[in-house]
Amino acid sequence: MDGLRALLVAGPGRSRRPVDLGATAAFVIGGALLIWSAFIHFHLWSETDGYRSIPTIGPLFLLQSITALIIGIGVVTIRRLWAGVIGIGFAMTTIAGFLLSVAVGLFGFKDSWMAPYAKQAFTIEILAVVMLVAAAGLCLVGSVPRARSGITPAGTAT
Repeated sequence: MDGLRALLVAGPGRSRRPVDLGATAAFVIGGALLIWSAFIHFHLWSETDGYRSIPTIGPLFLLQSITALIIGIGVVTIRRLWAGVIGIGFAMTTIAGFLLSVAVGLFGFKDSWMAPYAKQAFTIEILAVVMLVAAAGLCLVGSVPRARSGITPAGTAT
């Protein structure tokens, strides 16, 4: 359990190693994409004839916007594996909700790929997942203990 806990708090910190700089960049980009998704959902909700007038879907759009903003800011500021995992899960849930709404409808509402910002929001959420998976991968790579140069591990031939 301690190993899992240590793994989940892995992150780039203030390191200048290339792997950590890459993780930081991926966290910042992934978080910014979540914030962009939040903006799109809030914009669609706030329009006069927007999603706010649709029962259940309207409040969910507002909730998605607020939650994406909070998670996006958290991912950018915290930059730890657990924050990236939360961001990935949230973006994938948003994607699944949209796909379900387009395919069969959701809460009595059927969405469309032709809806305003549908393709843009979908692309942004896919990119957020990709960037946060990259950030998580870089955290994992960066957390692997490095062997000291010039020292061969016990039991290996030189």
